[in-house]
Amino acid sequence: MGKLIMWNLMTLDGMFEGPQPWDLDWHEYAWGDELKRFSLEQGQEAEALLFGRRTYEGMAAHWATATGETAEFMNAVPKYVFSRTLERADWANSTLVKEDAGKAVARLKEQPGKDLFVFGSADLSATLIRHGLFDEYRIGLVPVTLGEGNPLFKPDSEPVRLQLLQSRPLGERCLLLRYQPAAVATAAH
Repeated sequence: MGKLIMWNLMTLDGMFEGPQPWDLDWHEYAWGDELKRFSLEQGQEAEALLFGRRTYEGMAAHWATATGETAEFMNAVPKYVFSRTLERADWANSTLVKEDAGKAVARLKEQPGKDLFVFGSADLSATLIRHGLFDEYRIGLVPVTLGEGNPLFKPDSEPVRLQLLQSRPLGERCLLLRYQPAAVATAAH
């Protein structure tokens, strides 16, 4: 398989959502033609999307009935939802995974294909960080502060040293930051 990539928009104060679940109004501040184009380009790289339960439920509720190019991609791409409590995954092309996420994702990475992406899903991301499974972190930094909310990187998550691969604006209100784990960067040189 290709790489395991985390992709999220994040505020300057480190939040990926506000204090309430799906408090994402600030995403509209960043959204524009360049961010949309980048998001669709990433879709071309994706073998599958990986979600935790909460993100999956919110994405399914929105995209299953949405229309347009992004909706077509979101509904067609294979999706894996990691949950011990969800009973079924009814959104198109979804697979429910009830086993240990670290082990299951490690096996998915061994399969041939394109890249795997984690969208949202901060709790799932924390688990995958603990297992050292991310090959790349793509963060869209948005010049907004929320003061409180759900942090992208949990306070109890494992420390990770990263090396910058790229930074570039995606319009006037989003800065793409691409990182890889520093251990990978060191081994590659």
